[in-house]
Amino acid sequence: MFHHTRALRAALLATSTLLSTPVFAQDSETPLPTVDVETSGGVTAGQPLAETALSAQDLKDASPTSSDTAKALTAIPGVSVNSGGGFSSMPAIRGLSEQRIKVLVDGQPIDAACPNDMNSPLSYTIPQTIASVSVIPGVAPVSLGGDNIGGVIWVSGPEPRFSTDGTLLLTGEASAFYRSNGDGFGGAVTLTAASENLSATYTGSYTQADNYKGGGKRGTVRSTEYAKTDHALALAWQNAAGLWEIKGGYHFSPYEGFANQWMDMTSNKSWFVQGRYRGVFDWGNVDLSASYRDTDHKMNFLADKLPGDMPMNTEVHTFTSAAKFELPLSKRDTVKLGLEYHHQWLNDYWPPVAGSMMMGPGTFVNINKGHRNRIGAYAEWQAQWSDTLSSVVGARFDRVEMNTGDVQPYGTSMMQMADVMAANAFNAASHGRNDNNWSDSAIVTWAPVDTLKVELGYAHKVRSPNIYERYTWGRGSMASRMIGWFGDGNGYVGNLALKPERADTVSATLSVALAEGVSLKISPYYTHVNDYIDAVYLQAFTDMMGMPTGFVQLQFANLDAEFYGVEVSGDAVLAGTRENGTMVSASLAWVHGENLSQNLPLYHQMPLNAKLGLTHRAGALELGGEVEWVDRKDRVDPRRNEPETAAYALVNLNAAYRLAGWRLSLEAQNLFDKGYDLPLGGVSLGDFKNTGTLRPVPGRGRSINVGLSTKF
Repeated sequence: MFHHTRALRAALLATSTLLSTPVFAQDSETPLPTVDVETSGGVTAGQPLAETALSAQDLKDASPTSSDTAKALTAIPGVSVNSGGGFSSMPAIRGLSEQRIKVLVDGQPIDAACPNDMNSPLSYTIPQTIASVSVIPGVAPVSLGGDNIGGVIWVSGPEPRFSTDGTLLLTGEASAFYRSNGDGFGGAVTLTAASENLSATYTGSYTQADNYKGGGKRGTVRSTEYAKTDHALALAWQNAAGLWEIKGGYHFSPYEGFANQWMDMTSNKSWFVQGRYRGVFDWGNVDLSASYRDTDHKMNFLADKLPGDMPMNTEVHTFTSAAKFELPLSKRDTVKLGLEYHHQWLNDYWPPVAGSMMMGPGTFVNINKGHRNRIGAYAEWQAQWSDTLSSVVGARFDRVEMNTGDVQPYGTSMMQMADVMAANAFNAASHGRNDNNWSDSAIVTWAPVDTLKVELGYAHKVRSPNIYERYTWGRGSMASRMIGWFGDGNGYVGNLALKPERADTVSATLSVALAEGVSLKISPYYTHVNDYIDAVYLQAFTDMMGMPTGFVQLQFANLDAEFYGVEVSGDAVLAGTRENGTMVSASLAWVHGENLSQNLPLYHQMPLNAKLGLTHRAGALELGGEVEWVDRKDRVDPRRNEPETAAYALVNLNAAYRLAGWRLSLEAQNLFDKGYDLPLGGVSLGDFKNTGTLRPVPGRGRSINVGLSTKF
């Protein structure tokens, strides 16, 4: 029944279920076969043409610029980031925010454990130690995950490596960087020791930075400091039965400032353990996995927002398991079947503050042992009709069960009466909610000639509300302003009556090789969302004198929305080859998001933006330059008092040289120190508390970044 180990290795490489990523590497020198769907002839079922991947080298090249994996993804047209902390930006794909995207790290989802989404899934990763990242927009195969409407981000760490010559394989990588703006520094290391059947890989990293300075005369941007460290150990064993893996890790951030939040992160501790088995049998492939993660999260005020004290604690436990099967029925047809289970348990409570009449005498219970359980099943049919035509059709069902316990305000005084009444109303209501969600997708890819590929896709995807959207209840000014990941300073109230979001997306991708060394890719799309979870106005906040503060209270609510736009990218070889020559590249992305129920612009929609880059490689020398242009943002959400931002253009230059296994890089980011505001940055609340002036969050000014890396 079982194949020989060598045959198993080849089969796993050929039939990997990890998108187009090889299952594992044999040693540090031998290259593995991969398929580049952009340049190779023909099409392969199950490899979406709309998918865009960043390699390990792409991510390492970007690491001197930022320790934020989400920001590295903005190199992909259509991907933007809603600003958070220094390593916690929240990615958005085609206008749909992180909460609507399936983010998988080594195949496992990571739940947010914060009412401000300060510990977003990608915050547990760092560019230096990632092997690859793939982004698949809205029309993603159902086998890649449910409970999302915006697409999939798949992050892969290093795959196990094994020796091939009977000796002990010792290999690794190390890197370090320094950034002048914010005095940021850090480093990372990956070490592997392996025999022919056993492999052990350690990855570790550390990064920290002070507040950065805005471009031009915008000065220091307060509450932008951070520090974090990550460690992981992965063990793997291969035998005639398959590949067995176990991985555990620990993440700790002692602090992270948030310029656009009232609070900061004062501690985030998270540990995880996960196991996986992959095997190839005569009847098909099997992929079994399970993981557990425990997170303790704390918020309060860092130095820039002092004086004050308001501890807020969140505890989260999650368990995930999945069984996936790939059955080759014929040379043409392959069926994928899968079962998934995901459990999230969340406790969110705010301890009393000694001597405070508002924040005491008891503990504010925001979420009382809330849970969100999801059971999913899918079936997907991949058909390779010919070398030029393939299709992927699938359907999945996800049942989401949610519940939580009773809550309580800090106390029962008159000044706490809004929260007292809200808690009584919440406790009197039934909290249990069950959603039965059906999703499906269909993708057809056609390549009549080697120089032309066309992909057409349709998807109906469904996402249930998260715990905070359904179960936060506070109606007091302070309590509601502690809820929300939007960076606008407003207060948000949950809604027990929320329905799941239901999105219908149609998209197309056209990839053309116009001439030798010249390529062009165009991707238009349209998404209509029924019951889009947005917000409706409740009241305006006033100060102690009864004067308007400029901030409002909103409640999560179902509305109808639409998104449409286009992404264009291309490159051309001006001299030499792609690997050793001069190239020019360009990209453009435009999205229009509309609140159909109220005929208003949707919040946090990236304006028209474009990039033009020039790179030159000659042996060990690498040179590059880029101009990034972002249009004026004047379509803003008036309900949230979203600020407009002016158009801007940034110039970045970089150079690198390789010598004796080392790579030294030098970069000038925002070369001319252009002053600008982040279109998706929200309002600068860290500055507001110090100056009394409310402004958009400024973008980073000029920074000289140095990176050093090696492989051994």
